[in-house]
Amino acid sequence: MSNYKRTASATRASTTNVFSSLKEAKIINSKPVLPAEILSLVLDHLSVSDLIHCALVSQRMREMVYDDTRWVRKLQAMGCWNEASARARAEEQRKKKMDILHEVTEDRPGSTLMAQNAPKSGHTPSIILSGPNSKSNSEHSTEELGNTSNSIDGFDQISLTPATPNPPSPAKVLDGDSALYVMEHARSIRGYARGEYARIYAALRPYYKDAVRSKHPSNAKIFRVYRDPIQQAQILNQLIRFTRSDFTQGSIQREKRMSFMISAFEDAVAKEFEQGLQIGDVDGRMRKYAHVLVTLNGGQRAIDRFLAESAVLKDGTQLGDPMDCFHPNNADVFFPEESHGFFGHLSAACNSELDVIGRVFPSSANVAIPLLIRVGDEIISPYLNQVIDHVRGRSTEAHIKAVAGIYEQALQFFRSLNVVPGWEAAQADTLDDILIATFSPHVKPYLQEEIESFKRRSEAEVTGWERQLSSQDASLESFYMAGINRQADKRDFLSSFRKVVMAPVNALPAFPFAVKAKPSETLEIKNQHDSRSASPNRSTSQTRTPSPLPEPPTTELAAKAAIMKSRLEGIKGLFSLEVALNLVSMAKTSIERMAVFASVKGDFDKDARDQCEAIFMMLLKTLGNRHIRLGFDQAVEHLSKYNPRAVTDRGDAPIVAPLVVFLELVNVGDLIQQMLDVFYEQELCAAKLIDKSDFLSPTVKAKRQFEQMLDERVAAGLNKGIEVLMAEVEYICATTQNVEDYNPGATGIAIGKLIDTTPTNTSIWVVEVVSAHTKMIQGTTDKNMLDVFNQEVGLRLFHALCKHLKRQRISVAGSIRLISDINLYFSFIETLKNKDLLQYFKALRELSQIYLVSPNDAKELAALIADNDRYLDIFRAEEVYEFAERRADWYQVKGRVEKAMYGYGCLVM
Repeated sequence: MSNYKRTASATRASTTNVFSSLKEAKIINSKPVLPAEILSLVLDHLSVSDLIHCALVSQRMREMVYDDTRWVRKLQAMGCWNEASARARAEEQRKKKMDILHEVTEDRPGSTLMAQNAPKSGHTPSIILSGPNSKSNSEHSTEELGNTSNSIDGFDQISLTPATPNPPSPAKVLDGDSALYVMEHARSIRGYARGEYARIYAALRPYYKDAVRSKHPSNAKIFRVYRDPIQQAQILNQLIRFTRSDFTQGSIQREKRMSFMISAFEDAVAKEFEQGLQIGDVDGRMRKYAHVLVTLNGGQRAIDRFLAESAVLKDGTQLGDPMDCFHPNNADVFFPEESHGFFGHLSAACNSELDVIGRVFPSSANVAIPLLIRVGDEIISPYLNQVIDHVRGRSTEAHIKAVAGIYEQALQFFRSLNVVPGWEAAQADTLDDILIATFSPHVKPYLQEEIESFKRRSEAEVTGWERQLSSQDASLESFYMAGINRQADKRDFLSSFRKVVMAPVNALPAFPFAVKAKPSETLEIKNQHDSRSASPNRSTSQTRTPSPLPEPPTTELAAKAAIMKSRLEGIKGLFSLEVALNLVSMAKTSIERMAVFASVKGDFDKDARDQCEAIFMMLLKTLGNRHIRLGFDQAVEHLSKYNPRAVTDRGDAPIVAPLVVFLELVNVGDLIQQMLDVFYEQELCAAKLIDKSDFLSPTVKAKRQFEQMLDERVAAGLNKGIEVLMAEVEYICATTQNVEDYNPGATGIAIGKLIDTTPTNTSIWVVEVVSAHTKMIQGTTDKNMLDVFNQEVGLRLFHALCKHLKRQRISVAGSIRLISDINLYFSFIETLKNKDLLQYFKALRELSQIYLVSPNDAKELAALIADNDRYLDIFRAEEVYEFAERRADWYQVKGRVEKAMYGYGCLVM
């Protein structure tokens, strides 16, 4: 802003002159000629000596010269400033200052007030800079105490405590040895950038000035002061960095002269290195001059020369022929041993070269990574491409094995390489990048072919099994139908059909005045006999060994019965554990091959994981829908066609053969599920190919659907199995229950012996049959399904027994054995440990008491029939009345019982 001042006149003007006041006024404009920004830009291009003179001009010029950002830019140009370190130091000093102020405030409560009342001095001590590196004591004290005014350089003002060491004085770095490390010792401290630059300037300026003025590089002072090539390289490296902070006029020409000097020095050293490389002087000249070149400018020239003469790059293509991986007469056969040998030789050669690199080059030199990149591009990639191009389109299996095999061998090769010190992390990342870049064009086609191959092989496995099963059924049917005489069968068909149709009728218990038909009157198959004895009590549970194939029957009906029997016996062959093992083995092989691609983080890591999950889901689909599901459906269909009256050979064990075979099938299904669980845990979860906690994962959903399908099919089969079991129970009751068991003397034979109180053979056999099958299912399914199965078996057994009782005639004397039978059933139900089910048999046990009442106690019998609470609301009075009608003396007591029931108001007509 302009300032206006009034100047006094030499002689006072005459008051009579009206213009005298205007003449006395004079405007003086004190606005600077140049803005501060332009002045600062000019200062950037001044030499250090000129900056010193500028600082002496005025206080404001001194502030611009001493601005810390100006010297920070110079340090940054030389690579001697670390902003992160400077920020950390400033933050640390700020915290220390706050802690000190906090301690002082707590120890001296009045200090704050005293500080507020203390006189403030606006005087700033004058600092005279006698040289580029000098700084007066007053300036140091000012910087250490800090300045409360706002900074103009963009940095926060900091206060350095006396504990912070001051930068070393310039006098300590003027010797030759210190000049070698002056840039390495540069510190990044806000407020001290000018001092740090002064130290560097004082150490390197003489050598820099001499170097740019020397007519010949060999005449430079540095080559006279330093005789060791390492020291020469080090000082030259610092001089070229120092050149970058030179912004004054003629800096471009000086930089060119420095570059010329360094190039001449580099040529001489590189020549020495090449001579050592030619004679193989690894630990001598190669090591010495490689360190010199690395110290000078990173040693890229030595690295390039070393790689150009590398033995592994020159002779790597001769380590193995890609065509050796194939059979000379059959190109579709891949030999992984040959490629393994190639990578073994390559590993030995690379490790030898890496050992030389570790001995020759310092740890700061990046030599191993360029070497390995060229190995991947010039040796591994051509070898792989020739193998893949040769096998692609000829054989899918060979292509899959070649890609996966060579990838795994390449991965092992990279893992076997020696690590160069100082480049551990970078070398590991580079090796992964080389591996990914080499195999990237081949991985996606391989993954797709792997999926297609597994799908094709799994389908072929299941189809072959189905074809084999169908062929066996056809051959068995042809065998049984081979001996049929069609003409004789036509004549005998009616009589055979009559026997089959009448078999259930003949098997029913006869009425009191009829003669009981023998069960042997059912259909007989040639060369097969009825092994059922007159007493159905079974004390052993041995399974009959398979008998040799019988001769083919001569009637069509007998042949079909034999075919049905063989199909029921073959339920357990409807799906195979061997097929499941083969499919799991195929999936395991494919997933293990693809899991290798997922072990390296890169472009195809996720693709490999997704394909591994796809293989497992395809395994579940093929094994579940194509094999297990169809097998269970066919098993249920065969069970639905089971007719116990058509079975003549039941063996010695109290079992229903088709149901036992189905339970074996359930056991096989459970084994397959457990096998898949183990495969899922070990191959997918343990290998971290899938996160099993992710319930939204398609693989987790597919596994859950497979388990649900298996449970549904097992439940459907068990339901049909219960029907078959109850059909067997009804058959046992219908064919083995003697008329005199519950009604002694019904056949007119005089009773001259004591009443038998033991359970009947029929009840013993029924309990043995049902108990045997409930025990078989234990361990083949989970507890919930087992409880449901036992409850369903008990309920259906209850209804079958009720149905059976309604077919009997029960006398008072025979009620003792009936009660014994009911107690036997009740004891069996207790073993199932189902309280709800036990209530039904308690009611049945109470129901059996109505047959024990004497015919003279009609009122008591009526009371028993009408007592609903007695039967736990399971039997109503109408139902109990129906059971009472099965008394042998019912027609004698019917009138009195009904008359007595009128009083209870529950007579059933």
